[in-house]
Amino acid sequence: MEMQEVERWGMFEIALEGPAEGNPFQDVELSAEFQYRNDRIAVDGFYDGAGIYRIRFMPDREGAWRFITKSSAKELDGRSGDFVCTKASFENHGPVRVRKGYLFEYGDGTPFLPFGTTCYHWTHTGDEEHERLTIEELRKSPFNKVRMCLLPTRDMRPGAVAYEGTCPEDADTTRFNPAFFAHLEKCIHELMQIGVEADLILFHPYDKQGGWGFNGLSNEQDFFYLRYVIARLGAFRNVWWSLSNEYDFNRMKTVEDWDRLLLYVQRRDAYQHLRSIHNGTKMYEHATVYDFTKSWLTHQSIQHWDAGATTELLAKAHKPVVIDEISYEGNVAKRWGNITGLELMDRYWEGMTRGGFVAHGECFENKPTGAWISRGGRLYGESPERIRFLRRLIEEGPEDWMGAREEGSYALIYLGKYRFSSYKLSMPSDRQYQIELIDIWNMSVSKVTGTYTGQSEVTLPAQPYMALRLQAV
Repeated sequence: MEMQEVERWGMFEIALEGPAEGNPFQDVELSAEFQYRNDRIAVDGFYDGAGIYRIRFMPDREGAWRFITKSSAKELDGRSGDFVCTKASFENHGPVRVRKGYLFEYGDGTPFLPFGTTCYHWTHTGDEEHERLTIEELRKSPFNKVRMCLLPTRDMRPGAVAYEGTCPEDADTTRFNPAFFAHLEKCIHELMQIGVEADLILFHPYDKQGGWGFNGLSNEQDFFYLRYVIARLGAFRNVWWSLSNEYDFNRMKTVEDWDRLLLYVQRRDAYQHLRSIHNGTKMYEHATVYDFTKSWLTHQSIQHWDAGATTELLAKAHKPVVIDEISYEGNVAKRWGNITGLELMDRYWEGMTRGGFVAHGECFENKPTGAWISRGGRLYGESPERIRFLRRLIEEGPEDWMGAREEGSYALIYLGKYRFSSYKLSMPSDRQYQIELIDIWNMSVSKVTGTYTGQSEVTLPAQPYMALRLQAV
C-alpha cells in the first residue's frame, strides 16, 4: 500500500477507536513517538468523543517518518505506521519564529511582520454567516494576526464552550466538548488559508464570581486544560500561545502560577510555538508588564498607551515587542476604546519606527455587526487603510529596518505631532541619500529635491504626522 503523503508543516493525523466508558478524557493516556532518521519527537493524543482518539503531528522535514503509539489502553498501545513528508506548498511557509532577537520569520526563512488585530470572541457567536463575514473582512484587511479567546467571559452564554455544559451551573471541567474544538479548529484552518496567525488567548480575568469559574481553577485543572488544548491545536502551524490576557487582573493567580503554566506549555508543546502573556494597565497611569527576560517567553505581548516605551522594552528583554493593545479606535465610554484613527496611527508609527510592532483594535458602538474587538464582523474605522499603507512601506524597505538604520543605508524617521518647518539630519558623510516625505494620514509619498549627505537640514511643510524615509543612493 502506498504511504500517505503530508506536506512539510502540514498535519498528519492518526484516528483510533478505543474505550468510551467512564471518563476517557481523564482515564486514558495516549501519545505517539514520531521518528525521522535518528530524531524522535513525542506528542500527546486526545479523546475526540464517541470512542475516537486522535494524534496530530506537524512534520518539519521532508522524507520518511515512522510512528508508534503509547497508551494506558491496550487497544491504543503499540500501533505503528509511517508516512512521507513532501515539499511545502507555495503559500505554506511554516510556523513563525523569532529572528535576530526582535524580528520574526516563518520556518522557511521568509520574513514575517505582525500586523495584528483583536477579535476576542468571534468564534463564540454561533452565527456562521457572521463568522464568514469576519473571515472575508480579515482576508481583505492588512492584518495577518488575530488575538482570540478560547474561554467565554462571565456574562456570555454561547452555544458551546471548551468544557461540557452550556451554562456555569452544568459546566464539567473534567470533560471537554469535542464539538466546540472541532468548530474552533475549522476557524483556525480558515485563518491559515488566508495567511492569518491565530494568537490564542488561553486564559483571561473576565470570569469573575458568579460566572463560569474558569479563571479560578487549580493548577492541576489548568494543566489538564492546557494539555488537551496543546494536543488538539499544536499541530496547526499558524498557532501562537498567549497564556493570558491582562494576567495581572486575575487576583486568583500569582506570578508564580503563571510561571508554572508557561513552563508547562513550553514542556508539552513539541513544536515550540511562540509564547507570551499579556498585561493590563491602569490606563495612562501604570502598566504591570510581565518580566519578559524569563527564558520560557519568546516575545513581549504588551498593553501600553505609549509607543515610546518600545525602546526601553527592547533594551530590557532583547525580545520582539508587540504592543497588542495600545488603545482602540472607537467611540465607547472607556479611555481604552475611544481614540481616533489618527491617534492610533500616530502610535503605530511611533512604535514601528522604534523597532516594535503595534496591533489594531476597533470598538464602535451601534454599528450593524457590533464591536470588532468583541465579535468581528465588519471594520468601520479609518485606521485599517492607513495601516495597509504603513505595512506596504515597511515591506518595501529592508527586512531589518532598524539594523539598516544603524548601518547607515536606510532610515524611517517619524516626526510625530510636531509641525517642523525644517529638520536637521546627521548622516554618514561618505554616502549620498535620497529623502522622501511621507504623510501618514493622507497616505502620500513625495520626493525631496536633491540628495543629502553628512550634517544636513531638510525643509518641511510645517504639518504634523509626517515621516521621512532616507535611502542611500
